[in-house]
Amino acid sequence: MSFSSNVKNELCRITDDKECCMTAELSAIVRLSGIININAKQGLSFRITTENPAIARKVFSLLKSLFDVHADILVKKNNLLKKNNIYYIVVNSEMKAQNILIKLGILREGHEGSISFNNKIGSEVIKKACCKKAYIRGAFLASGSISNPEKTYHLEFVSNSFEQAEDLMKLLNSYDLGAKIIQRKNNYVVYLKEGDKIIDLLNIIGAHGALLELENVRVYKEMRNNVNRLVNCETANLNKTVDAAVRQIESINMIKEKIGLRKLPPNLREVAELRLNYPDISLKELGQMLNPPIGKSGINHRLRKIEKIAEELRDE
Repeated sequence: MSFSSNVKNELCRITDDKECCMTAELSAIVRLSGIININAKQGLSFRITTENPAIARKVFSLLKSLFDVHADILVKKNNLLKKNNIYYIVVNSEMKAQNILIKLGILREGHEGSISFNNKIGSEVIKKACCKKAYIRGAFLASGSISNPEKTYHLEFVSNSFEQAEDLMKLLNSYDLGAKIIQRKNNYVVYLKEGDKIIDLLNIIGAHGALLELENVRVYKEMRNNVNRLVNCETANLNKTVDAAVRQIESINMIKEKIGLRKLPPNLREVAELRLNYPDISLKELGQMLNPPIGKSGINHRLRKIEKIAEELRDE
């Protein structure tokens, strides 16, 4: 099961006794995964489509709790993918579908009983702070997805309406989540890409188990990255040390062939002989082998003098 499915299953287990929050959650689910049908004979109806049985049970429960409606549930085999069933939760005109959609803020009544579709999130639906969180939770259940945090940090909501996507983005950003919108084919995607912001959103909608799992992955990835950085730094320093030692030995051998090491001043000759005898040790270790010992900078200074003499001999 994917990380996204785990998050949705966790959210479906959240029970909320507040009518306002249940209304907000159901409103988001119907708005983002529902289809309204108007038929001359059968009147107005709507259906919600999902591949997750937990979400289907959640919607059925919300309709029963809020409106005392026993919605019809249809199950269809997904022949295209040959794995998940598709669940349809249907509310027809006899179940007062129109009144339900009006109370959810999806339809609005006009003059002389006219009905129009409301593309905006109804202000009455999210008038309280708790209702805003419930609406975001419903939106994620309906059209949200989250990538496996071990691979990348990405959370998104998909809508076929720019107005709906824009409203949802504004709602998310009221929590300072930095949500943005892009168009993908005929849909509009509201997305978050920062790990910290995704964790904040999971906390807002109550997915605390998924939050802890994501945090564990982040800590592991950060530790692994830190180890890699240290290893890379150590490797770079080691390569630098090896390159310098090779260059120093080449210079010393050249002086030895051209004029002999005895021509060097005693302090330089001593360091040159040590470097030839111990080509793999560090400058600090070379300095400690002298009598009296000298520091790393002193050894480095003498070796640079030796390299300068070798360079002058090359020029000659």
